[in-house]
Amino acid sequence: MPLKKIADHIAFRDDKLGKVNLFETPRFFCDLYCLKSGQSQHPHTHGAEDKIYQVISGRVIFADGELEIAGEPGDLVHCPAGALHGVRNDSEEDAVLLVFMAPHPGANRFPAS
Repeated sequence: MPLKKIADHIAFRDDKLGKVNLFETPRFFCDLYCLKSGQSQHPHTHGAEDKIYQVISGRVIFADGELEIAGEPGDLVHCPAGALHGVRNDSEEDAVLLVFMAPHPGANRFPAS
């Protein structure tokens, strides 16, 4: 059973939000999203996958094209399959989110067992 410390994997980028994969199987993935001030993930959809964002640090805005929700450490947001969703960091501080998606959208790239 692998153990990973989130603090050891935080990686910000200057050009866009940093995505760091922590765990991945044919069924799901778990990433860190690292957003500097002003960075975002534009609203988009996933046809058959659910996504959960958990705010680890900083403050972000979750947006679905109409509704905007402020997120702070400890908050969770569920984006069901087909729902428009995105996140942005309008604050002056860095933000880190834990992101889960299932089923894995790229499951067909895993070899059959």
